[in-house]
Amino acid sequence: MAAGKEIRGKIKSVENTKKITKAMEMVAASKMRKAQDRMRSARPYSEKIRDIASHLGQANPEYTHPFMETHEAAGVGFVVITTDKGLCGGMNTNVLRAVTNQLRDLQQAGGSARTVAIGNKGLGFLNRIGAQVVSHVTQLGDKPHLDKLIGPVKVLLDAYTRGELKAVYVCYTKFINTMKQEPVVELLLPLSAERMQAESAQSQAATGTKHAWDYLYEPDAPTVIDQLLVRYVETLVYQAVAENMASEQSARMVAMKAATDNAGSVIGELKLVYNKTRQAAITKELSEIVAGAAAV
Repeated sequence: MAAGKEIRGKIKSVENTKKITKAMEMVAASKMRKAQDRMRSARPYSEKIRDIASHLGQANPEYTHPFMETHEAAGVGFVVITTDKGLCGGMNTNVLRAVTNQLRDLQQAGGSARTVAIGNKGLGFLNRIGAQVVSHVTQLGDKPHLDKLIGPVKVLLDAYTRGELKAVYVCYTKFINTMKQEPVVELLLPLSAERMQAESAQSQAATGTKHAWDYLYEPDAPTVIDQLLVRYVETLVYQAVAENMASEQSARMVAMKAATDNAGSVIGELKLVYNKTRQAAITKELSEIVAGAAAV
C-alpha cells in the first residue's frame, strides 16, 4: 500500500491548499466591498472637479494653463498603476501588456519614455525591461493616500511643464463589475480644451441643462486655474488608484474561488484513484488467499 499512502499524502496536501485559498477568497471578498465603497465615494468628487475644470476652460479662454499646452518633445510619460501583491489572476499581466505595446510603438517612432511605477508588480516589470523609472511608490496598503501619490506623479507633471514631455498617460485597471476588469491607458496630459468641453457636454446631457459658464476669480484667474487643474490631475490619479484597488480585490476573489474549485476537483480525482488502488490491492490479496487454499 505504498502507492496508497503516497496518494493519501497528496490528498492531504491539496486539502490544506484548498483551506488556504478558501480563506483568501473570503478575505478578498471582505476587502472588495470596502474598496468598491471607497471607489464609488470618490467618484462624485472626481466628476464634480472635472465639470468645474471644463467650465473654467470655457469661461476664461484667454489664459492657457501649462497643462493645456502642447509640446513637440519626443518624450512621453507613463504612470503605471499595478498591485503590490500577486494572486489576482491576469489583472497585472493585462495592464502591463498594454504598457508594453505603448512602449514598443513609442520606440518604433523614435521617442523616449519616462515611467512612474505605483505598485511592486509594475516596478519589477519596468526594471526588468529596462524602462526609465523616474520615481515609484509601493506598499500603499488597502487604502490609497493622496499624499503618497503626489510626490512621484509630480516628477512627470514638472517635466511636462518644462516642455520635456509631449504627453503623459495613466495606465491602470478600470473596475467594471466583480467579474470584469478592463486595462485602460488614458491620456492625462495635455488637458485639451476639446476634451474638457466634451466632458462638460456629457455632464449637461446627463443633467438636462445647457448654459454658458463664467466665474468671479479671487485673487485672479491664473491663480485659481493653476490650483484647480493641479487638483484635477491629482484627482484623476487618485481615482485611477482607487479603481485599480477595487479591481485587485475582485480579481483576487475570483482567482481564489477558481483555485478552491480546482482543488476540490483534484481531491475528487485523487480519492477515486486511491479507492481504485485500494480495491485492486484487496482483490489481489483475496485472489492470493483463494489460490493458496486451492493449493492446500
